[in-house]
Amino acid sequence: MTTAAQTATIETKSEQKNGTTGTAGGTGRSTQGGATTVSGGSAGAAEPAATRGRTSIADVVVVKIAGMAAREIPGVYDMGGGLSRTIGAVRDRVPGGRPNVGRGVKVEVGERQTAIDLDLVVEYGVPIADLARDVRENVIDAVERISGLEVVEVNITVNDVHLPDEEDPERPAEARVE
Repeated sequence: MTTAAQTATIETKSEQKNGTTGTAGGTGRSTQGGATTVSGGSAGAAEPAATRGRTSIADVVVVKIAGMAAREIPGVYDMGGGLSRTIGAVRDRVPGGRPNVGRGVKVEVGERQTAIDLDLVVEYGVPIADLARDVRENVIDAVERISGLEVVEVNITVNDVHLPDEEDPERPAEARVE
């Protein structure tokens, strides 16, 4: 990366070679006798704002984006293994408890890349290979679009199939007696 001071030095050497002096490119730099004067602004002013500083993205951010993106696909009934789903169901019923969108999602996040593992429960009758492809595409698109990280892989494990006659924990069971 070339800083403004380095740029000024490069221009000065170029001007010395060509025998020219004066204002260098209208940037407020002038050269006289081989010396360069930089007026106004800071040394980083020549760099675009986007390159000044560092952006770090926490694992939990990628977990939430991936979890939301996976749940958007029709045919995904739930996420997580048996124990995490049970704990999640209890947690969801506690007053003031929030649903855990990261349940069933594990990630590794580097400076520019991420790898994602998903544990899914699918609806019975949904073609699993097609569902996995759709989930993978949606997760990659969402994570790359929102975070700017390159997704190197999305590994999907289908832990269970939700059958139509299984009791839904969200719905109360029908009364057997009146």
